[in-house]
Amino acid sequence: MSGNIALVRRPGPRLAEGLVTHVERTPVDTALALRQWHDYVEALRTHGWRTVEAAPADDCPDGVFVEDTMVVHRNVALIARSGAAGRRAETPGAEDAVAALGCSIDRLREPGTLDGGDVLKVGDTFYVGQGGRTNADGVRQLRAVFGPLGARVVTVPLAGGKALHLKSAVTALPDGTVVGHPSLARDPSLFPRFLPVPEEPGAHVVLLGGDRLLMAASAPRTAALYTGLGYQPVVVDIGEFEKLEGCVTCLSVRLRAL
Repeated sequence: MSGNIALVRRPGPRLAEGLVTHVERTPVDTALALRQWHDYVEALRTHGWRTVEAAPADDCPDGVFVEDTMVVHRNVALIARSGAAGRRAETPGAEDAVAALGCSIDRLREPGTLDGGDVLKVGDTFYVGQGGRTNADGVRQLRAVFGPLGARVVTVPLAGGKALHLKSAVTALPDGTVVGHPSLARDPSLFPRFLPVPEEPGAHVVLLGGDRLLMAASAPRTAALYTGLGYQPVVVDIGEFEKLEGCVTCLSVRLRAL
């Protein structure tokens, strides 16, 4: 692999049936969602990313949230095993796509469960949310796969919180500062540097390279905060996916240059 590649999967016809855990279900406009997805993909392409589509998973309502299917570090992809059993059919097509890109494949085994959205990588430190879709054995297996590659794994308890995944609560800026909204980031002391943000969707950023941050249009005050810190927000409207607890991180798997 060379260059920055983003693995994506277009939303399927059953998107509106996607799982919701911490929000009230509201109607999803699937036609609008598809347009928003195309805009998201175009934003990645505009900022230097080559996008690769995983095979459609039309029987999987949550299949568009492709980040949950795996964790990638260096050239190794650990294929996830979701704590939501109904989501496990999403993984084969995503695995095929990343294998075709040259990644070495490992697979999470029973009784372990893990969703990719529970893993926040900051350099070689992996913060792993445990207590929702990811269990202790999933964390153990992730450590066994990536520890030999230099990863340091830090478990972050999620039980009793309002966040579906760890990266529903926190992500990180290019300098390693973890960002989160106080209502969702339960224990900021776990992170060496933490910056509270004024809106929940503002806690979700995708690092596009340099000072550019892909983020949701629903967090304008946070975008202004990031601009004041010297970053360049690249804003996309993903409102239909936010109704399903989705955010900018979970709509792609980012494979950065080796």
